[in-house]
Amino acid sequence: MKPRVLLGITGSIAAYKAADLASLLTKRGCDVTAVMTADAQEFITPLTLQVLTQNPVVTGLYDEKQSWRPGHIHLADRADLVLIAPATANILAKLAHGLADDALSAICLATRAPILHAPAMNGKMWSHPATARNAATLAAWGHHFIGPENGLLACGYEGLGRLWPVEGIADRALEILAAAPNSSA
Repeated sequence: MKPRVLLGITGSIAAYKAADLASLLTKRGCDVTAVMTADAQEFITPLTLQVLTQNPVVTGLYDEKQSWRPGHIHLADRADLVLIAPATANILAKLAHGLADDALSAICLATRAPILHAPAMNGKMWSHPATARNAATLAAWGHHFIGPENGLLACGYEGLGRLWPVEGIADRALEILAAAPNSSA
């Protein structure tokens, strides 16, 4: 059975790179389901991810048009890995404080699968004490992180905050899947 990856996409300009990541994970043998926040949909469309993953895209907890789709608990239960790329300061704060007001955060709180975050944000946001504390809290709970990396940021600043290269994110996801005791990998 193919490993099941829930690809969480949040509202960062780096969201456009999620298309390449979804395609790469699919080519590497994963069954990918995209879960998008409302802010992510400002940067990339669900249709793009649906075509690349060949799966319906989750955009909300109460999507009446797609009531045939399993609920967030079913998705959380069947995931072998939840990969959030890009992970914004907002999603890190939500998860560190147990908030679940959208499909992605609800799935993350309900899953027992490993969670991998690939942060992407302005360097000042990444280095803010609140973000550092939230990331440390999640890491202490067993969440995995890759990046961010140094480079030119979308805001024009140079610094730490760029999304890690998608090939590296995919490699790390597959490593975590291979090490997970209940993985389909």
